[in-house]
Amino acid sequence: MKTYQIHLIRHGITDGNLHGQYIGSKDIPLNDYGIERIRFLDANYVYPGAAAYFTSPMRRCTQTLSLIYPNAKPIEIDAFRECDFGEFEGLTADDLKDSKEFAGWLASNGTAAPPSGESGVDFGRRVCQAFERIVEALMKTGIPSAVVVAHGGTIMTILAQYGLPEAGMSEWGMDPGCGYSVRVHPQLWTSARKVEVYQTLPLPKEEDDEAGDDFREAEYMVLDAESSEDSDEPLKDM
Repeated sequence: MKTYQIHLIRHGITDGNLHGQYIGSKDIPLNDYGIERIRFLDANYVYPGAAAYFTSPMRRCTQTLSLIYPNAKPIEIDAFRECDFGEFEGLTADDLKDSKEFAGWLASNGTAAPPSGESGVDFGRRVCQAFERIVEALMKTGIPSAVVVAHGGTIMTILAQYGLPEAGMSEWGMDPGCGYSVRVHPQLWTSARKVEVYQTLPLPKEEDDEAGDDFREAEYMVLDAESSEDSDEPLKDM
């Protein structure tokens, strides 16, 4: 039976990463080091190509995708944005150490939201709904592979919910510019809503994955995961 590959890549380094800040809805770009680091990884390792490309609309993600896949014309998926940390945006845990709201948020296990922010439950719901739409669209159209460039929290949420082997969010951590490849087996997806996590990214030069690097020079196809399920034209040439 045909399987499908989805390559999940975290965006490159920002000033917020370096300073340990809570950066979710704040739309900050990659810093100079982050740009150079992505270029280094792309030159010395392999990021698998794909037939469809998706990204969070935040600049740190769109920049990362354009550096790795300069010819791709991705679809921006708003639901793949990082969690909105509300009044905690731009602050560090040390900045917030005396905040009762911060302590309550940490103790809530995702059920509470930061002031003016988003709860972990709401964040997880929107991310998972978007991921399921992409999986269903791949299987409906027969497109074999996709790349998703998103945030660490977004990718960890997807893998904690759907990944095999099963593991908690904290066990799916990854460095900026890195990520995981998952394989969708239609029968497993239909019966259990699970995907196989089969490799980390980027790959050593000699160990490119089965999607191959041919797509890097091929004509890019863009899959519209946000189109209606009843649409007869979920694909368009870009």
